[in-house]
Amino acid sequence: MARPYIPEGVIPAVLLPFADDLSIDEPAFRKHLRDVTAAEGISAITINAHSTEVASCSFDEQRRVLETARDEIGSRVPLVHGVWADGSLEAARIARMATASGASALLVFPPAPFTLGQSPGMALAHFSRIADASDLPIIVFQYPLATGQGYPAETLLRLCEEIPTIRAIKDWSGNLQQHEWHVRTLQSRPRPVNVLSTHSAWLLSSLVLGCNGLLSGSGSVIPDLQSALFHAVRRNDLAEARRINDRIYPLARVFYSEPWADMHNRMKEALVLLGRLKRAVVRPPLVKLQEPEIGRIRQALLEGGLLRRKADAA
Repeated sequence: MARPYIPEGVIPAVLLPFADDLSIDEPAFRKHLRDVTAAEGISAITINAHSTEVASCSFDEQRRVLETARDEIGSRVPLVHGVWADGSLEAARIARMATASGASALLVFPPAPFTLGQSPGMALAHFSRIADASDLPIIVFQYPLATGQGYPAETLLRLCEEIPTIRAIKDWSGNLQQHEWHVRTLQSRPRPVNVLSTHSAWLLSSLVLGCNGLLSGSGSVIPDLQSALFHAVRRNDLAEARRINDRIYPLARVFYSEPWADMHNRMKEALVLLGRLKRAVVRPPLVKLQEPEIGRIRQALLEGGLLRRKADAA
Protein backbone atom coordinates (compact mmCIF):
# COMPACT_ATOMS: atom_id res chain seq x y z
CA MET A 1 0.00 0.00 0.00
CA ALA A 2 1.37 3.40 -0.98
CA ARG A 3 2.40 5.73 1.84
CA PRO A 4 -0.13 8.57 2.24
CA TYR A 5 1.13 11.93 1.03
CA ILE A 6 2.26 14.18 3.89
CA PRO A 7 2.59 17.89 2.97
CA GLU A 8 6.12 19.00 3.85
CA GLY A 9 9.19 20.59 2.32
CA VAL A 10 9.25 23.37 -0.27
CA ILE A 11 5.88 23.92 -1.97
CA PRO A 12 5.76 26.86 -4.40
CA ALA A 13 2.31 28.30 -5.13
CA VAL A 14 2.26 29.01 -8.86
CA LEU A 15 0.75 31.97 -10.69
CA LEU A 16 -1.98 31.86 -13.34
CA PRO A 17 -1.21 33.80 -16.53
CA PHE A 18 -4.07 35.49 -18.37
CA ALA A 19 -4.41 36.67 -21.94
CA ASP A 20 -5.30 40.29 -22.75
CA ASP A 21 -9.00 39.33 -22.88
CA LEU A 22 -8.65 37.98 -19.28
CA SER A 23 -9.05 34.35 -20.32
CA ILE A 24 -6.58 31.77 -18.99
CA ASP A 25 -3.41 31.73 -21.08
CA GLU A 26 -2.88 27.97 -21.12
CA PRO A 27 0.43 27.87 -23.08
CA ALA A 28 1.94 30.44 -20.69
CA PHE A 29 0.62 28.49 -17.71
CA ARG A 30 2.17 25.28 -18.99
CA LYS A 31 5.53 27.01 -19.44
CA HIS A 32 5.29 28.50 -15.94
CA LEU A 33 4.60 25.04 -14.49
CA ARG A 34 7.65 23.65 -16.26
CA ASP A 35 9.83 26.51 -15.02
CA VAL A 36 8.80 26.11 -11.38
CA THR A 37 8.88 22.32 -11.24
CA ALA A 38 12.38 22.32 -12.76
CA ALA A 39 13.75 23.83 -9.53
CA GLU A 40 15.81 21.36 -7.53
CA GLY A 41 14.52 20.36 -4.11
CA ILE A 42 10.85 21.29 -4.29
CA SER A 43 8.39 18.74 -2.91
CA ALA A 44 5.03 19.80 -4.46
CA ILE A 45 3.28 22.77 -6.04
CA THR A 46 0.05 24.54 -5.13
CA ILE A 47 -2.66 25.61 -7.55
CA ASN A 48 -6.04 27.34 -7.21
CA ALA A 49 -4.90 29.48 -4.31
CA HIS A 50 -4.20 33.18 -3.69
CA SER A 51 -1.37 33.13 -6.19
CA THR A 52 -3.61 31.89 -9.02
CA GLU A 53 -6.20 34.60 -8.24
CA VAL A 54 -8.63 31.85 -7.30
CA ALA A 55 -11.23 34.37 -6.08
CA SER A 56 -11.73 35.44 -9.69
CA CYS A 57 -11.87 31.89 -11.12
CA SER A 58 -15.05 29.90 -11.64
CA PHE A 59 -15.46 26.29 -10.56
CA ASP A 60 -14.97 25.14 -14.15
CA GLU A 61 -11.82 27.26 -14.49
CA GLN A 62 -10.41 25.76 -11.30
CA ARG A 63 -11.03 22.28 -12.68
CA ARG A 64 -9.33 23.29 -15.94
CA VAL A 65 -6.32 24.62 -14.01
CA LEU A 66 -6.00 21.32 -12.14
CA GLU A 67 -6.39 19.20 -15.26
CA THR A 68 -3.83 21.33 -17.13
CA ALA A 69 -1.34 21.07 -14.27
CA ARG A 70 -1.86 17.32 -13.97
CA ASP A 71 -1.38 16.89 -17.71
CA GLU A 72 1.73 19.08 -17.81
CA ILE A 73 3.68 17.78 -14.83
CA GLY A 74 2.31 14.24 -14.63
CA SER A 75 3.46 12.53 -11.45
CA ARG A 76 6.72 14.45 -11.10
CA VAL A 77 5.50 16.32 -8.02
CA PRO A 78 2.28 16.21 -5.99
CA LEU A 79 -0.38 18.87 -6.54
CA VAL A 80 -1.89 20.77 -3.62
CA HIS A 81 -5.31 22.14 -4.56
CA GLY A 82 -6.86 25.16 -2.87
CA VAL A 83 -10.39 25.01 -1.48
CA TRP A 84 -11.69 28.58 -1.60
CA ALA A 85 -15.38 28.86 -0.74
CA ASP A 86 -17.55 30.88 1.59
CA GLY A 87 -19.94 27.96 2.18
CA SER A 88 -19.16 24.43 3.32
CA LEU A 89 -21.28 22.75 0.64
CA GLU A 90 -19.32 24.48 -2.14
CA ALA A 91 -16.05 23.69 -0.34
CA ALA A 92 -17.03 20.00 -0.32
CA ARG A 93 -17.87 20.17 -4.04
CA ILE A 94 -14.43 21.61 -4.81
CA ALA A 95 -12.82 18.92 -2.63
CA ARG A 96 -14.61 16.15 -4.50
CA MET A 97 -13.60 17.61 -7.86
CA ALA A 98 -9.96 17.97 -6.81
CA THR A 99 -9.87 14.40 -5.54
CA ALA A 100 -11.40 12.99 -8.73
CA SER A 101 -9.03 15.01 -10.93
CA GLY A 102 -5.78 13.89 -9.33
CA ALA A 103 -4.86 16.33 -6.56
CA SER A 104 -2.66 15.02 -3.75
CA ALA A 105 -3.77 17.36 -0.92
CA LEU A 106 -6.23 20.14 -0.15
CA LEU A 107 -5.35 23.63 1.09
CA VAL A 108 -8.49 24.83 2.88
CA PHE A 109 -9.03 28.58 3.12
CA PRO A 110 -11.19 29.93 5.96
CA PRO A 111 -14.73 30.93 4.96
CA ALA A 112 -15.19 34.69 4.58
CA PRO A 113 -18.21 34.77 6.97
CA PHE A 114 -15.78 33.97 9.80
CA THR A 115 -14.71 37.62 9.66
CA LEU A 116 -17.99 38.28 11.53
CA GLY A 117 -17.08 35.77 14.23
CA GLN A 118 -16.71 32.02 14.51
CA SER A 119 -17.14 29.28 17.08
CA PRO A 120 -15.23 25.99 17.36
CA GLY A 121 -18.39 24.23 16.23
CA MET A 122 -18.52 26.26 13.02
CA ALA A 123 -14.91 25.47 12.16
CA LEU A 124 -15.40 21.79 12.93
CA ALA A 125 -18.55 21.63 10.78
CA HIS A 126 -16.74 23.24 7.85
CA PHE A 127 -13.76 20.86 7.93
CA SER A 128 -15.97 17.84 8.60
CA ARG A 129 -17.90 18.50 5.38
CA ILE A 130 -14.66 18.65 3.43
CA ALA A 131 -13.20 15.55 5.09
CA ASP A 132 -16.41 13.63 4.36
CA ALA A 133 -16.10 14.59 0.68
CA SER A 134 -12.43 13.64 0.27
CA ASP A 135 -9.85 11.41 1.88
CA LEU A 136 -6.98 13.64 0.75
CA PRO A 137 -4.72 15.16 3.41
CA ILE A 138 -5.85 18.63 4.46
CA ILE A 139 -3.70 21.71 5.01
CA VAL A 140 -5.44 24.25 7.27
CA PHE A 141 -4.76 27.81 6.15
CA GLN A 142 -4.17 29.66 9.41
CA TYR A 143 -4.91 33.39 8.96
CA PRO A 144 -3.97 36.12 11.48
CA LEU A 145 -6.37 36.04 14.42
CA ALA A 146 -7.12 39.74 13.94
CA THR A 147 -8.89 38.95 10.64
CA GLY A 148 -11.49 36.84 12.42
CA GLN A 149 -10.63 34.00 10.05
CA GLY A 150 -7.71 32.64 12.06
CA TYR A 151 -8.38 29.70 14.36
CA PRO A 152 -7.67 30.20 18.08
CA ALA A 153 -5.38 27.64 19.68
CA GLU A 154 -8.22 25.67 21.26
CA THR A 155 -10.09 25.46 17.96
CA LEU A 156 -6.99 24.45 16.03
CA LEU A 157 -6.20 21.67 18.52
CA ARG A 158 -9.76 20.40 18.33
CA LEU A 159 -9.62 20.35 14.54
CA CYS A 160 -6.37 18.38 14.59
CA GLU A 161 -7.82 15.95 17.11
CA GLU A 162 -11.17 15.32 15.45
CA ILE A 163 -10.27 15.52 11.73
CA PRO A 164 -7.58 12.86 11.19
CA THR A 165 -6.90 13.91 7.59
CA ILE A 166 -5.55 17.29 8.77
CA ARG A 167 -1.81 16.81 8.25
CA ALA A 168 -0.44 20.36 8.03
CA ILE A 169 -1.19 24.04 8.48
CA LYS A 170 -0.13 26.88 6.21
CA ASP A 171 0.90 29.35 8.87
CA TRP A 172 0.13 32.99 8.10
CA SER A 173 -0.51 33.93 11.73
CA GLY A 174 1.83 36.91 11.42
CA ASN A 175 2.73 36.61 15.09
CA LEU A 176 6.12 35.22 16.10
CA GLN A 177 5.03 33.81 19.44
CA GLN A 178 1.95 32.16 17.94
CA HIS A 179 4.02 30.82 15.06
CA GLU A 180 6.52 29.22 17.44
CA TRP A 181 3.64 27.70 19.45
CA HIS A 182 2.32 26.14 16.25
CA VAL A 183 5.73 24.63 15.47
CA ARG A 184 6.35 23.30 18.96
CA THR A 185 2.82 22.04 19.64
CA LEU A 186 1.52 20.72 16.34
CA GLN A 187 4.68 19.04 15.07
CA SER A 188 5.19 17.19 18.37
CA ARG A 189 1.72 15.64 18.49
CA PRO A 190 1.42 11.82 18.47
CA ARG A 191 0.08 12.30 14.93
CA PRO A 192 2.20 15.26 13.86
CA VAL A 193 0.68 18.17 11.96
CA ASN A 194 3.39 19.88 9.92
CA VAL A 195 3.77 23.65 9.96
CA LEU A 196 4.32 25.09 6.48
CA SER A 197 5.49 28.66 6.77
CA THR A 198 4.04 31.30 4.49
CA HIS A 199 5.81 34.11 6.31
CA SER A 200 7.68 34.95 3.12
CA ALA A 201 8.45 38.48 4.25
CA TRP A 202 10.61 37.02 7.09
CA LEU A 203 11.21 33.49 5.86
CA LEU A 204 14.63 32.85 7.39
CA SER A 205 13.41 33.88 10.85
CA SER A 206 10.41 31.61 10.43
CA LEU A 207 12.29 28.56 9.22
CA VAL A 208 14.87 28.57 12.01
CA LEU A 209 12.01 27.93 14.46
CA GLY A 210 11.77 24.45 12.95
CA CYS A 211 8.96 24.52 10.38
CA ASN A 212 8.75 21.28 8.44
CA GLY A 213 8.09 23.14 5.21
CA LEU A 214 7.06 26.32 3.45
CA LEU A 215 4.24 27.13 1.05
CA SER A 216 4.74 30.44 -0.69
CA GLY A 217 3.62 32.42 -3.71
CA SER A 218 7.06 33.94 -4.14
CA GLY A 219 8.17 30.41 -4.90
CA SER A 220 6.63 31.08 -8.31
CA VAL A 221 9.58 33.43 -8.93
CA ILE A 222 12.38 32.05 -6.72
CA PRO A 223 11.68 28.35 -6.10
CA ASP A 224 15.41 27.61 -6.32
CA LEU A 225 16.33 30.20 -3.67
CA GLN A 226 13.53 29.11 -1.33
CA SER A 227 14.60 25.49 -1.71
CA ALA A 228 18.25 26.35 -1.07
CA LEU A 229 17.29 28.37 2.02
CA PHE A 230 15.06 25.65 3.45
CA HIS A 231 17.67 22.95 3.00
CA ALA A 232 20.49 25.13 4.38
CA VAL A 233 18.44 25.70 7.53
CA ARG A 234 17.73 21.97 7.79
CA ARG A 235 21.49 21.33 7.63
CA ASN A 236 22.04 23.95 10.35
CA ASP A 237 24.25 25.85 7.90
CA LEU A 238 23.40 29.31 9.18
CA ALA A 239 26.13 31.08 7.20
CA GLU A 240 24.80 29.69 3.91
CA ALA A 241 21.22 30.40 4.95
CA ARG A 242 22.05 34.03 5.66
CA ARG A 243 23.85 34.35 2.33
CA ILE A 244 20.79 33.05 0.47
CA ASN A 245 18.48 35.22 2.55
CA ASP A 246 20.48 38.29 1.53
CA ARG A 247 19.44 37.55 -2.05
CA ILE A 248 15.80 36.93 -1.12
CA TYR A 249 15.44 40.00 1.09
CA PRO A 250 15.17 42.67 -1.66
CA LEU A 251 12.39 40.71 -3.36
CA ALA A 252 10.54 40.00 -0.13
CA ARG A 253 10.66 43.72 0.66
CA VAL A 254 9.08 44.70 -2.65
CA PHE A 255 6.67 41.77 -3.10
CA TYR A 256 5.15 42.14 0.37
CA SER A 257 4.80 45.89 0.54
CA GLU A 258 1.38 47.54 0.87
CA PRO A 259 -1.15 46.82 -0.50
CA TRP A 260 -0.67 43.10 0.07
CA ALA A 261 -3.37 42.33 -2.48
CA ASP A 262 -0.82 43.21 -5.17
CA MET A 263 1.81 40.68 -4.07
CA HIS A 264 1.11 38.23 -6.90
CA ASN A 265 0.60 41.09 -9.34
CA ARG A 266 4.19 42.08 -8.54
CA MET A 267 5.38 38.51 -9.01
CA LYS A 268 3.89 38.43 -12.50
CA GLU A 269 5.75 41.62 -13.35
CA ALA A 270 8.94 40.04 -12.01
CA LEU A 271 8.49 37.07 -14.32
CA VAL A 272 8.00 39.43 -17.28
CA LEU A 273 11.23 41.24 -16.38
CA LEU A 274 12.99 37.87 -16.15
CA GLY A 275 11.66 36.82 -19.57
CA ARG A 276 9.59 33.96 -18.15
CA LEU A 277 6.18 35.50 -18.99
CA LYS A 278 5.22 37.60 -21.99
CA ARG A 279 2.67 39.73 -20.15
CA ALA A 280 1.54 40.50 -16.61
CA VAL A 281 -2.25 40.51 -16.83
CA VAL A 282 -4.40 40.35 -13.70
CA ARG A 283 -8.15 40.11 -13.30
CA PRO A 284 -10.19 42.89 -11.68
CA PRO A 285 -10.36 44.18 -9.05
CA LEU A 286 -6.57 44.02 -9.40
CA VAL A 287 -5.16 46.50 -11.90
CA LYS A 288 -1.97 46.77 -13.93
CA LEU A 289 1.00 48.11 -11.95
CA GLN A 290 2.51 51.41 -13.03
CA GLU A 291 6.12 52.00 -14.08
CA PRO A 292 7.45 53.39 -10.76
CA GLU A 293 6.49 50.16 -8.99
CA ILE A 294 7.74 48.00 -11.86
CA GLY A 295 11.02 49.91 -11.52
CA ARG A 296 11.22 48.94 -7.85
CA ILE A 297 10.68 45.28 -8.80
CA ARG A 298 13.44 45.56 -11.42
CA GLN A 299 15.80 47.01 -8.82
CA ALA A 300 15.00 44.21 -6.37
CA LEU A 301 15.76 41.61 -9.06
CA LEU A 302 19.09 43.31 -9.69
CA GLU A 303 19.94 43.40 -5.99
CA GLY A 304 19.06 39.73 -5.65
CA GLY A 305 21.30 38.78 -8.56
CA LEU A 306 18.42 37.44 -10.65
CA LEU A 307 18.64 40.12 -13.32
CA ARG A 308 21.82 41.42 -14.93
CA ARG A 309 22.45 45.09 -15.50
CA LYS A 310 22.63 46.08 -19.16
CA ALA A 311 26.27 47.16 -18.82
CA ASP A 312 27.17 43.78 -17.33
CA ALA A 313 25.30 41.89 -20.06
CA ALA A 314 27.02 43.81 -22.88
